[in-house]
Amino acid sequence: MNKQELKNLAENLIDTFQKAGELSIRLFNQGLNITIKDDGSPVSNGDLEVNDLITKKIFELTPSIPIISEETVDLNVKNNEKIFWLIDPIDGTKEYIAGKDEFTLNAALVINKIPTIGLVGAPKKKQLFFSHSPGESYLIEKDKIKKIDCSKKGPKDKIVALSSSIKPSDLILNKLKEYNVNSIVKMASSYKFCVIAKGDYDIYAARERACEWDYAAGHAVAENAGAIITTLDGKSFLYGKEDYKNPSLLIKRSNNLNV
Repeated sequence: MNKQELKNLAENLIDTFQKAGELSIRLFNQGLNITIKDDGSPVSNGDLEVNDLITKKIFELTPSIPIISEETVDLNVKNNEKIFWLIDPIDGTKEYIAGKDEFTLNAALVINKIPTIGLVGAPKKKQLFFSHSPGESYLIEKDKIKKIDCSKKGPKDKIVALSSSIKPSDLILNKLKEYNVNSIVKMASSYKFCVIAKGDYDIYAARERACEWDYAAGHAVAENAGAIITTLDGKSFLYGKEDYKNPSLLIKRSNNLNV
């Protein structure tokens, strides 16, 4: 696909993502039906109905490209595709069920191991992030579209990290010390990628966790906004692994976090 085709594809998903976000809130307000999956994690009818809505639109737009979703994937089948969609209809299901605002809706198009298109909706925050190529990441908020990049928004003498947990492991704390981090803020879901993409926070480090669909959409938004994304030991962070498991992760707003 060329750049214009990727742009058109991403933009054709915006309306569906906005409708899916509205659906997620409406279903929550009506009272969610919750079950427990085999891995012990919760899933709600909100996850499933949002998944159906997004998946149907993507299939309509690209019927020949495989769609891999957290809610329908067969983990016994190895992924050998070169081009495929990764969907996490609701990342942060626990936050969603609890009525918090950091859950996200996610879809990414992976081409040759790299997430190119990424859409991340944050319905309760009334934000939708999308991207389709390097230098082309955007935020839709209050009916306005704004191009975003990783330019630092906070004070130059303060480096703020994000964490998925209240108490990061010693491995993560030691990694953050390398970058002279002043403070750590806990944040859920792929929303972390997006706030780094718009320069609100500086760095996020994580051990091996989650699966490719949890990261891919946010990865595209952040990297296309200028963020540097690698494993903790500096290797390329690539997608298309047979088992979908993520390696460790390091997201930096830029090489120099002070500016």
